[in-house]
Amino acid sequence: MCARLWTVFALVGLFWLVGCTAAWGVSPVSTSTPFVGLLTRTPFLPEEQMSFLTSVPQLSTPTFTPTMTSMPLVLWMSPAVPEQLAAYVQTLDVPMTENVEQATVRLEVTQPSQDDTTVLWVYALVAPFPTLTDEVPLTDLQSAWRGEASGPFAGRPLWMSESTRAALTFLWGEPAPQAIRLAESERLLDLAWSEQPSWAVVPFEELQPRWKVLSVDGHSPIHNTFDPAAYPLKVAFRLTRPVIDLPASNRDPQKLTTLIMTGVTALVRSTAWRMEQKGLTYPGEEVREIFRAADLLHISNEVPFAENCPHPYPIRATLIFCSDPRYIALLEDIGVDIVELTGNHFQDYGSAATLLTIDMYEQRGWVYFGGGRNLADAQKPALVEHNGNRLAFIGCNLVGPDWSWATAERPGSAPCDKEYMRAELARLRAAGYLPIVTFQHSEIYTIYPSWAQKQD
Repeated sequence: MCARLWTVFALVGLFWLVGCTAAWGVSPVSTSTPFVGLLTRTPFLPEEQMSFLTSVPQLSTPTFTPTMTSMPLVLWMSPAVPEQLAAYVQTLDVPMTENVEQATVRLEVTQPSQDDTTVLWVYALVAPFPTLTDEVPLTDLQSAWRGEASGPFAGRPLWMSESTRAALTFLWGEPAPQAIRLAESERLLDLAWSEQPSWAVVPFEELQPRWKVLSVDGHSPIHNTFDPAAYPLKVAFRLTRPVIDLPASNRDPQKLTTLIMTGVTALVRSTAWRMEQKGLTYPGEEVREIFRAADLLHISNEVPFAENCPHPYPIRATLIFCSDPRYIALLEDIGVDIVELTGNHFQDYGSAATLLTIDMYEQRGWVYFGGGRNLADAQKPALVEHNGNRLAFIGCNLVGPDWSWATAERPGSAPCDKEYMRAELARLRAAGYLPIVTFQHSEIYTIYPSWAQKQD
């Protein structure tokens, strides 16, 4: 249990997913059937999580419109065209040429516009996930492009693929010698991780969980508040003749889900005392807008609400906790959607308070997991679907105590049954869900995980 509460009720991670259809041409997957992967590598799952992709459909066949001309159709693509867009175009049975002078149609880089013939391609500034830096000014990024040391990555080369280099060269001119380091797209992640600190620029569709996306001048393509017009890392591509139906962009907000996972909280002791002094929503004032901007907000609330909960004090002689039911106004204010119940204080005030707490969550339409009205309810995953993305939350309380665990007749947190969880995770993956697994584990007072925590 972590009663430091809202001091640790901080942003732990921002997970984003994109629905299981490509941004161009694939019909949306019905929610009644498991989803399947794309022709290209899904950028949001590590390799070990891809075993549940049961089949790989082809992208729908692009179409082209013949024109009344005697000129043959010969297509040239700019070296700046990103790999996935190039692969899409190459599915056409159209003669290609590497000599621009021989082409009768060109797919070339251009300035973004509202023209229907242009394709907007969004890029992301990224670093290995453990990187502490969150934001980089555009001026620092452009200084690095020119080989001028500045900012947190001063003196570090900027990794990217050949096509990304060509696209950014269109925007900023030729980079300084040694300022850019090139590699194939599939090798960029491992190379960046091998010599941290490091940073890279990748197309939006190549994002993976091991990348951390850095904001540029306060704008990030993984945020719901993303404004393409204000974002600097983008280029457009256009056909000189409209002979192919191209996607509008590589970023489709209708297939994007943002999830914020927070740490353990408990509205007790000093936090509850301050709420009584300064107002029930006071502890969330500094994080409220961040939380509410996400599609889904998770919180692990470890303590039950109880009608007979005494007035809070900063220091208590016992470690038996409860929250005044009025305090749920704080969770409402920050926009909670998913509540985790793996906390080992969930039964502190008995079954009546535990059941009251679950009732309060259900009345607000919040889903819960890791605890419940009985053992079966506590063990079941919480299933959430948003924008075609299917998430499954499952968790358990590893450390007890025994009286905090749910049984067939009593509510409480879910005891950890690893064989059950293994089988359930396999079932969820086969059904097209991305599982998110949490533990209530042994407390340690260091910043480093213990051996047991790593093993579990």
